[in-house]
Amino acid sequence: MSIVRIENVSKRYRLGEQDVTALHGVSLRVEPGEFVALAGPSGSGKTTLLNMIGCIDTPSSGRVIVDGHDVTGRDPDQLAELRARTLGFIFQTFNLLPVLSAEENVEYPLINIQHIPRAERRQRVAYFLDMVGLARFARHRPNQLSGGQRQRVAIARALATKPKIVLADEPTANLDHQSGDGILQLMKHINEQSGTTFIFSTHDARVMAMASRLVRISDGAIVGEETR
Repeated sequence: MSIVRIENVSKRYRLGEQDVTALHGVSLRVEPGEFVALAGPSGSGKTTLLNMIGCIDTPSSGRVIVDGHDVTGRDPDQLAELRARTLGFIFQTFNLLPVLSAEENVEYPLINIQHIPRAERRQRVAYFLDMVGLARFARHRPNQLSGGQRQRVAIARALATKPKIVLADEPTANLDHQSGDGILQLMKHINEQSGTTFIFSTHDARVMAMASRLVRISDGAIVGEETR
């Protein structure tokens, strides 16, 4: 069964006195374990589509089904629980809390999951920081880390909840070429080893080349797909 199903989704915004349509009747399925890139220029609708999958935004029409749950029109508290259990997020601006250390940033999303005791939280933090190669930087704050290291902390934070799906919005956009390549190789390795589904929004040719499936978006519509 598809882990994500987008069914005839449209999204309209009110911008001043104009209605802007960000998505036009988009339908898409993502299977468990895929490494999918949603590719297109700025303003194409790829981030809006990613936000639909992440239960951050809601469609004007159509249905969004994540891990068997129809999230269209669901109560915000129910969506928060689904996000905590099912989804991990990686952002191009890292979104780390500057007053917290690397290990505290990774632990932060676990604190709101009541059934995870403190000992297990600490164990997960150590495990995932080691996975991304930052065990010895655990007590460093974000301003003491390079851009690539900060993105690795963000990856560890996304994985700490053991999500089925990781959503990555332009994860290489603010990284130099070498750091970006390292981040991509790391995420691909995690995908292959753990079977975690990765869905990217990107206009980076390196991400497109590494994706197992490339979905091209233009003017709010899917204009082509390519499976590798």
